[in-house]
Amino acid sequence: MSDLFKEKAQEWDVNQMVQQLSAGIGGAILNNVALDTDMHVMDFGAGTGLISAHIAPNVEKITAVDISEAMLDQLLAKPELKGKVDIACRNILSDPLDEKFDLIMSAMAMHHVKDTAELMSSFSEHLKPGGKIALADLDKEDGSFHPADVEGVYHDGFERSEIENVLKSSGFSNISFVTAHTVDKEGKSYPIFLVTADK
Repeated sequence: MSDLFKEKAQEWDVNQMVQQLSAGIGGAILNNVALDTDMHVMDFGAGTGLISAHIAPNVEKITAVDISEAMLDQLLAKPELKGKVDIACRNILSDPLDEKFDLIMSAMAMHHVKDTAELMSSFSEHLKPGGKIALADLDKEDGSFHPADVEGVYHDGFERSEIENVLKSSGFSNISFVTAHTVDKEGKSYPIFLVTADK
């Protein structure tokens, strides 16, 4: 599998939009999910660990999952995440982890996965009974958020009702949405939702 983020990994953390997005989503998770120091968390599509860095002080351990080795290499180099974050460079849809988690969080990764229903089902299977999800992604947009020729983008954001229906079908309840952040880019505004739910 080619690493679509190999070229971007080196400069990822200095991108101002990425920093603001991560701060907004990280803050929204802290405000909307009851974290505790016994929790084992999966960060799906963890990238360089920007969201993990917000959450790590409040939980026991994070497993950072991503298919980009280059992004995870950047994460491993961060001293503030040492001893707190393990990595798993794999596609959990075809190669599930043999662990169960208290919380699965994700920031801006869902639109990179073709089958949303399969992803939610996989999340459910990776959660302990009573576990939670906290997933952030783009509200439905006109396709202008990403460059036209970008690889690996399967959705131009999501309707919240669509995500809610998929979550219900995967056995989730107490589904709740907030707007975590709004990206202002080239004269357009792109709201980012955070959806939380219980297994």
